[in-house]
Amino acid sequence: MLKNAVLFLLIFAIFGITAVNVPTFANAQNLGIMARWTGLYGIMAIGAAFVIIAGGIDLSMGSMVALVGVQFGILINDQQMNPYLAMIVVLIGAMLIGLGYGLLITKLKLQPFVVTLCGLLVLRSIARFLTHDNKISNFVHPEGGTNISYLTGEQFLAIPYPLWMLAVIAILSALVLNKTTFGRYLKALGNNEQAARYSGINTDWITISAYMICSLLSGVAAILFAIDLNSVGPNEAGTFYELYAIAAAVLGGCSLRGGTGSIVGVVLGTAILRELYQAIEALQFSELEGTVIGVVILVGVIADEIIRRVVDARRRQQEVNAAKERSGSG
Repeated sequence: MLKNAVLFLLIFAIFGITAVNVPTFANAQNLGIMARWTGLYGIMAIGAAFVIIAGGIDLSMGSMVALVGVQFGILINDQQMNPYLAMIVVLIGAMLIGLGYGLLITKLKLQPFVVTLCGLLVLRSIARFLTHDNKISNFVHPEGGTNISYLTGEQFLAIPYPLWMLAVIAILSALVLNKTTFGRYLKALGNNEQAARYSGINTDWITISAYMICSLLSGVAAILFAIDLNSVGPNEAGTFYELYAIAAAVLGGCSLRGGTGSIVGVVLGTAILRELYQAIEALQFSELEGTVIGVVILVGVIADEIIRRVVDARRRQQEVNAAKERSGSG
């Protein structure tokens, strides 16, 4: 709770400092852009959180965005498929890719870093092959002939649809993580895989599920990005998006060692990253975007290491004190 409160205050601090220097930063248009793109990136970040909490990593989310995006465009523009049916088809495909990752990691005992790094290369290559390196633009409903950008461009109660979608997914994810057996098993797996296995948890199934959830949410984000931009290119779509997702998860409190994470923190972390991006653009320091992301990840890892050492030191001290009490009473 304390860390989430600090993140919440940080959002206001960044906003206030930037708005003082660039008054247009606080206008309705800029706020709408930040809200919409926080929703888009936040969905990916929640997917990354599930894998990170399980003690894994997924480096292919950006390439997943490219592949699912171009598949979605091909089904609508070339195959004249109903957009909602096309969404179902490409999301099933994304989950199957996540299933493949999980099987390679659990059954062949391959490292998640290697598996998803290969996925990063393979998925984008397939996206380029499917489109012959061409962009797909202007997604039009085959029946009505109207552009389907209304799926992300509209607002409800002055809040963009992507942010509402993020809110729904975040609530469901928080319930799964904190109120279900799966969530408890996921954290146990991330904390100590061997201990979780010895306690009777089907760790393979938990790992596979985590990667399928991550791929599914990456696919959802891919569709929303494609519709929002009304275009998707195999080379530029999703480039470095996995870094945003991982940075948001780490900033939000997910330990890269696994076992720890908060969905609320991930959402706040995403909001901070998007706000920082807009602030950098407003202050005309766009060249420093990569520096900001790198520093955020580094600070998150350093904070996690410090917290972990403090907790371990306190636990050892408690064990020593308990042992002394037992020996004294005996």
